[in-house]
Amino acid sequence: MAGVAVLVYDGDCGFCTTSARWLARRAGRLDVVPWQKADLDGLGLTEEQCAAAVQYVDGARHLSSGAAVAAALGLCRQPYRTVGSVLGAAVLRPVVERAYARVAAHRHRLPGGTASCASDRDEGLGAGLGRKGSGNAVSPAHG
Repeated sequence: MAGVAVLVYDGDCGFCTTSARWLARRAGRLDVVPWQKADLDGLGLTEEQCAAAVQYVDGARHLSSGAAVAAALGLCRQPYRTVGSVLGAAVLRPVVERAYARVAAHRHRLPGGTASCASDRDEGLGAGLGRKGSGNAVSPAHG
């Protein structure tokens, strides 16, 4: 996977899977993989991080939630690359993270979503994604 960014998503969620496939069709240098099948240790991620939000890992960064989506869009062809750049702007980070939390909390109601997208962890997901570290670099969990 050298030279390729990796987007790690919840493979048990229909909305997440639909969204990840959409991104995979538009991004050339992005490996899109469900966290349940990913080498989390090799990526420096934990199950807890991946269960809480989408993760983006490249050689230099670990991003989560809205920042991960923005970075992945930045690897897509136009016009999605521009959308990713705009969403990744520091001035918009709080708005993007709130939007990500809202979508994540209601993903079972969105197109592609299924009942399996809703779970107990979604109860606090909207608020949980606003916690410290959301959307910022994620510390690798090497242990």
